[in-house]
Amino acid sequence: MQATQLAALRDAAEDGPGVQFDGLYVHAGDEDYDRDGGYSFGTPEGEQSGLSQGEFEDAAEQYEAYVTNWYFWTHVVGGSKLKGGVDVGEDHHHRRGFLRWLELADQTETDVPGRYESLREGITHEWGEIRITATLGDEGARVYEIRHVDDAEVAAEELDSYTDPLDLRELVKHDDRGRYRPLRTAPTLQTGWVLTDLDQRQVFEAVDDVIYPATVVNWNLERHGDLDVTHWEETIGRQSGIYGVVKTWNRGEGHEHVDWVAEACCDDSQCIKRREWQYDEDTELAVDGGDGVFPCREPCSLVISASRKWTRLEGEETKTYEFELTESEKEQVEDVIDAVADGRADEIREADIYKGANRYRTRFLRAKRFDEEGNLSGTPTVVDDGHEETNGDAERDAADDADED
Repeated sequence: MQATQLAALRDAAEDGPGVQFDGLYVHAGDEDYDRDGGYSFGTPEGEQSGLSQGEFEDAAEQYEAYVTNWYFWTHVVGGSKLKGGVDVGEDHHHRRGFLRWLELADQTETDVPGRYESLREGITHEWGEIRITATLGDEGARVYEIRHVDDAEVAAEELDSYTDPLDLRELVKHDDRGRYRPLRTAPTLQTGWVLTDLDQRQVFEAVDDVIYPATVVNWNLERHGDLDVTHWEETIGRQSGIYGVVKTWNRGEGHEHVDWVAEACCDDSQCIKRREWQYDEDTELAVDGGDGVFPCREPCSLVISASRKWTRLEGEETKTYEFELTESEKEQVEDVIDAVADGRADEIREADIYKGANRYRTRFLRAKRFDEEGNLSGTPTVVDDGHEETNGDAERDAADDADED
């Protein structure tokens, strides 16, 4: 135990109500604010009173874990808040709340020696696709490591090692194949790296600023019942410019279209947040919100951007087309759609010829059923004015962009 930690404890004992934190009870005097009766020092193992300064310091050395734990949370992390003389911590000190969750401090608050023993072995939690391990450092400090969950069993020496959270800013922008990740909470975080030797500020910065922005803040607000959720109806109501068109999608015809949006964008396979927003405050969506640790408080920019396109598409009238397909070809079309929607198309090997979304089978179907204009079964797309259209989405997108310019 450092001399500064002991001096801080002695000062705290002599000031106000003393210390009541994680099983440690310390004050000077026989009673609170009575400074004439020596020191009192207590832990769950027992209490000593009427101590001289030397005896007080001996007790602190004997129960060092309680003292260094108190010092770490009150002087290193901060965020103390007294309630009835007990340090309960500020509700909205997001870093403190997150760090205590990482080491199960609120579940084991009075068993500090037991928690220290667990920290020596390492306490690990998963947060989205990352694995965060808290360990015990010198003099009660905490040391943290972050890596991808898929690298849990990989030796640190085999991973690209970093010690500065900011070194991950470029890495998190792309997946393992180098493709840009427009959504930070998509389940496509790169593997093969590790952040080591992080202190309590760095681990918070890495998680809440770099890897999964604002997820810790929203998680902690939700824990205390203070998460401000903005539902679909309110979110689209404030859209303007090129996204203002999304407002027209709500035509008093129910909210099934928002269920489709949530199923497309907010499923656990697409985003690791847990969707808390609904159609409006009184109308829940039929689609499950997911099982993520941290919440999604409003439709994100990706949802709004995609909804802009879907609003245009859903404004089209349905038409009846006739295609010639065998039973197997119909099922193959369904397999292709499923594979693309679930992100499995790249996983299907060229040798997997029995899978409907196999590249060679799909190319064969195109060669057999598409005409020279790219029409399925030679059937052209008919636009609302009755004319045939050859370029489909490309022409409509160009027209949309021209209108919005």
